[in-house]
Amino acid sequence: MNNAIFEFPFPDNEPVKSYAPGSAERKELRAKLEELKSQVIEIPLIIGGKEVRTGDMGTVVMPTNHGHVLATYHKAGPKEVEMAIEAALKAHEAWSSMAWQERASITLKIAELLAGKYRSLINAATMLGQGKNPFQAEIDSACETIDFLRFNAEYASFIYAQQPNSAAGIINRLEYRPLEGFVFALSPFNFTSIASNLNLAPVLMGNVTVWKPSSTAIYSNYMLMQIFQEAGVPDGVINFIPGKGSTIGNVVFNHKDLAGVHFTGSTNTFQHFWKIIGNNIKKFKSYPRIVGETGGKDFIFAHQNTNTRMLATAITRGAFEYQGQKCSAASRAYIPESIWDEVRGFLEEDLQSIKMGDVMEFDNFVNAVIDEAAFDSIASYIDAAHQSDVAEVIIGGKYDKSEGYFIEPTVILTTDPHFVTMEEEIFGPVLTVYVYPDDKFEETLDLCNNTSPYALTGAIFSQDREIINLMTQKLRYAAGNFYINDKPTGAVVDQQPFGGARGSGTNDKAGSYLNLIRWTSPRTIKETFDAPLDYRYPFLSSEE
Repeated sequence: MNNAIFEFPFPDNEPVKSYAPGSAERKELRAKLEELKSQVIEIPLIIGGKEVRTGDMGTVVMPTNHGHVLATYHKAGPKEVEMAIEAALKAHEAWSSMAWQERASITLKIAELLAGKYRSLINAATMLGQGKNPFQAEIDSACETIDFLRFNAEYASFIYAQQPNSAAGIINRLEYRPLEGFVFALSPFNFTSIASNLNLAPVLMGNVTVWKPSSTAIYSNYMLMQIFQEAGVPDGVINFIPGKGSTIGNVVFNHKDLAGVHFTGSTNTFQHFWKIIGNNIKKFKSYPRIVGETGGKDFIFAHQNTNTRMLATAITRGAFEYQGQKCSAASRAYIPESIWDEVRGFLEEDLQSIKMGDVMEFDNFVNAVIDEAAFDSIASYIDAAHQSDVAEVIIGGKYDKSEGYFIEPTVILTTDPHFVTMEEEIFGPVLTVYVYPDDKFEETLDLCNNTSPYALTGAIFSQDREIINLMTQKLRYAAGNFYINDKPTGAVVDQQPFGGARGSGTNDKAGSYLNLIRWTSPRTIKETFDAPLDYRYPFLSSEE
């Protein structure tokens, strides 16, 4: 038995490769894209380490070319969900008893496989299946996934080292037990790294998971699952069960051993889960941990004393990278009258130069949105602006789904700060601008703070430190990730722990120790070396 007090080296963030013309990584990625695109794979369930095929099939297509099939996949039914839960519970005892540094060694091996051997694979799978350009795939499926894995080992070391004080004659210690039961991990389509972390954060702390991947990210998520297995994650510790959410949820949320939910997705879905768990609370062996990062209506707020070129660049990147399909993407902007014309000019210049198209063409800044349902929903908001007398589409606004689900980067200008596109989450390449009178600065700050039920990300712009301080205080609860003179996207593990409050989730901060500690159930252990032999205390004596 290794009884060393082990400490992993403090990691650096994984360097982002450029994929510039002539680079080795560009050549390798192109080759992998062609290889994956040339084949159609069959994706099974993976339960207890075994491949399971149900015959109830779904299809994976490219968002940028929805006539091209990448894979078919098997869907879980109630029987397979029960099998996955049983496999997880069976694996729990051995995995939870394994020394934490051994568990961490497995997750760190996953990081090394992704950093080297499988980097082009996971990036290419994310590009084809989720419609990302090379840079968006690189910062997500490669770099952020690797960062989560490496820094989580450091966070686990920190957590386990936190121990209580002891007094004379006794010793106290904390045992950071995993939760009793299984964790239900539900991952979104937009970040491969999140799919990995929703499983591996609890798993590192000794838990086991039942994983329902998003139906529009199954391609890359299956690649992840295979890499987990190659790295040595034991059978049953993670169980991969694509399928219909209601079918899977009906079994999971009625199972007595549900110990936790790790979720990223829509606010409505998360609230629905919370309600079901509350209604079923007497069925569970323990109170399930509910950890979720949900929606956002993220803002950019500018003061008149602002670098307008910097502001326009932040809007272009913050609103339109990955087609606005980030929980953190800028969706509403408040800009003073005195600088609006200049900012608008820079925006028009930026967006006219942007190319949109297939992920196979690396010079496309914008690609397709994820599927037809998303396309139709986003298009309906653009139509609402076209038909409104208080809003107008001033840039972009065209859309076409004949070949891929393409929507132009769109800027809406409104005179109504409560227009629907200022308040509702769109999750697409649509930004709405409200231009406010310069003398209504503080009043508009209050408006920004109170408009949205969400509080995920937000960015402010000013060159005046007193104004920056005022804005930071006024918007204190408006965003869990707050940016000064920068776009509201691109949180980096260990630098900007990610999560929001209000309707945006439980704010448990992925990318820090705060998330990992949610997957522990501490036990306090007190040992007394020489315990009393008489119940009587001195004060009981009748003598004076």
